[in-house]
Amino acid sequence: MHLSPDQVIFWQWGWVKLNLTIVTTWILMVLITSLAWLATRDLERAVSADAPVSHWRSVVEWVVSLVLQQIVEVGLPRSEKYLAFIGTLFLFVASASLCTVLPVYEPPTGSLSTTTALALSVFFAVPYFGIREQGMWRYLQHYLQPVPIMLPFNIVSELSRTLALAVRLFGNMMSGGMILGILLMITPLFFPVALKLLGLLTGMVQAYIFGILATVYIAAAVGSHETRKVFVTKG
Repeated sequence: MHLSPDQVIFWQWGWVKLNLTIVTTWILMVLITSLAWLATRDLERAVSADAPVSHWRSVVEWVVSLVLQQIVEVGLPRSEKYLAFIGTLFLFVASASLCTVLPVYEPPTGSLSTTTALALSVFFAVPYFGIREQGMWRYLQHYLQPVPIMLPFNIVSELSRTLALAVRLFGNMMSGGMILGILLMITPLFFPVALKLLGLLTGMVQAYIFGILATVYIAAAVGSHETRKVFVTKG
C-alpha cells in the first residue's frame, strides 16, 4: 500500500521520473480536452442551422451555466472573464474525483505535487486578475491596508492561504484512498463499494470548495473594481 501516486514510478533517469501522478494527470487533461472538443466542434453550425441540441452539448451548457452562476454569486458580475480559469480548475478536480470509480485508478489530486501546482496557479491568478482590472499601483495598495505596517502580514496571508488550498485538497483525497485501502484488506466486498460512493461525493464537494475559494480570492482582488464598473455601466 502506498500513500501517494507519486510512489508508483514507471520510468526514472536520474532525478527525472515518470510516475502515476504524471500519467493520470495527462490522461485527464487529454480526456477533458477531447470531450470539450467533441461537444463544441459543431457549435457554430448547430446554432446557425437551428439543429437539435446533442446530449453532450446540453451537459457542457449546464456545467458552464452552473460555473457562471457561482462566479456571479461570489461577487464577480462579469463572470465570463473568469470562466476559463475557474471552470478549468473545477473540471479538473471534479474529473479526478469522478474517475475514482475505476478499479485501478488513483487520482492525481492524491499527490501533494498536483495540489500544490493547482494552488500556485490560483496564487498567480489572483494578482494577474487584480492588476488587469485595477492596474499595478492600485492593486499593490491593498497590501498596505488598513495601515502600511500590515504589509508583511498581508504577504504572509497570501502565502498561507495558498498552502492551505494545497494541503486541504491533498489531505482529503489522500485520506479517502488510505481508508479505502484498509477496508479492502479487512472487508473486500461491501464497505469498499459504500466508501467509493462516499469518496465520490467527497471529491465533488472538494472540487466545488476549491473552485469557490479560488473565486473568492480573485473577487477579493478585483471585486470592488468590477462592481463599480458594472454600476457605472448600468447607470
